[in-house]
Amino acid sequence: MLSTAVQILAFALALLGVLGATVATLLPNWKVSINVWSNIMTPISQMQGLWMDCVWYSSGVFSCTMKNSVLSLPAYLQTTRAAMVLSCMVASFGLCLASLGLKCTRWGGSHRAKGHTAIAAGGCFILASFLCLVPASWFTNEVITAFLTTDLPDSSKYQPGGALCVTFISAGFLLAGGVIFCLSCPGKRTRRPDYTSSTNPDRLVLSQGEKRRQELQSEREQPKKRQNKTVQLQMDKVKQEKPQQDQKQRLYSSPSKLPPKDIKDSYSLQEYV
Repeated sequence: MLSTAVQILAFALALLGVLGATVATLLPNWKVSINVWSNIMTPISQMQGLWMDCVWYSSGVFSCTMKNSVLSLPAYLQTTRAAMVLSCMVASFGLCLASLGLKCTRWGGSHRAKGHTAIAAGGCFILASFLCLVPASWFTNEVITAFLTTDLPDSSKYQPGGALCVTFISAGFLLAGGVIFCLSCPGKRTRRPDYTSSTNPDRLVLSQGEKRRQELQSEREQPKKRQNKTVQLQMDKVKQEKPQQDQKQRLYSSPSKLPPKDIKDSYSLQEYV
């Protein structure tokens, strides 16, 4: 899994991308007129955005008109609206997941759960990046095509504005943050406690001491186990020999099985008498 510093860098890039996409969605200068000083007496600058059209007069007055009618808008403008709003929502959800997947935070579950959460956050950032890039590219293509193909006067022609630049930069930040978070794969690891030495070194040292104590205790108990096993084997051997001795005693103690007398001794005694 990635280090804490790299994850924090990815989170900062994603946060900048979310803020930039939100600001770009609200800005009115998605396309601006190319001839600012067309009139000597009242120079004006016209700007058009996703939600409003604004005009800046030479007297310093800045007025905007909201685009209330959705059906009267062209298809590329409606698509750009929906895609930018959806991108901001997905990126915000990715920030919530990223805060759970950071290694420097205490919430979010185990090490492996944090890794999966970070990968999910990276997927959200990458999706939000594409939702910014695709409509911004389409919008730019429509503006450039209208500028090159129409025969309108220069005062009625428009060029890409600063909001498009902010959109592309924000999409790049989101893409970079998403790719870094997607590299936070936990992988295969041995079974270890969830805490690390960087977060709680005292507890790790304590667990190592307990493990060493258990090993010493097991080494002390091994001779006792061997001795107990030897005693048990001797007891079993004695128990096996005892029935055989009892059987021999019973054999000699029964009257029908008495040992035979010496016949020669009885004959010699009769002759002497």
